[in-house]
Amino acid sequence: MAQIETSLVSVLLYPGAGTRRDHPTLVAVQEALGRRRVHREEFVYQTISGRRPPPKAPVLIDEIAARAKRIRGPIVLGGRSMGGRMCSMAVAAGRVRRARGLVLVAYPLHPPGRPERLRTEHFGDIDVPCLFVSGTRDLFGSQSELESATEAIPGDVEHVWIPNGTHDLRGADAHIAEAVADWITRREC
Repeated sequence: MAQIETSLVSVLLYPGAGTRRDHPTLVAVQEALGRRRVHREEFVYQTISGRRPPPKAPVLIDEIAARAKRIRGPIVLGGRSMGGRMCSMAVAAGRVRRARGLVLVAYPLHPPGRPERLRTEHFGDIDVPCLFVSGTRDLFGSQSELESATEAIPGDVEHVWIPNGTHDLRGADAHIAEAVADWITRREC
């Protein structure tokens, strides 16, 4: 009798600041991962009607940690832009101890036109493998800026570059989903 594989990692994904859990990239990643348990989430502020700015990072990190606690087994966390950034901060702070990796799509390295305001203070505390998927024309961080910044991460780091992609990575959902599924499969997460 065939054994049921129970060691598959769950994947917890969050959207960027201005989007929701049904963002096409997150849906494409879920479909590409097939039988893995994928949880597309959104932050509480995103579920409230009307346009609201996100709360401070500690509030969002608390939400991620609380949601991760309700998932059994190992977890890969991540998402698009701010969602991925908050997941990386939660892992760096030790708030998700079962984390086995981070998938960071369109990581917002710095605000557009403000390269001196890097969002990397936590990179040295990330001790899990990381996949960064970014566009080569992303105003939130160039290819050379992101590659240089991620050298501070002690865990393994892999970059996938979307040619001519901007921060929204419009039209690249299939490419992103394939890269994420391949990375997770190769790592036997």
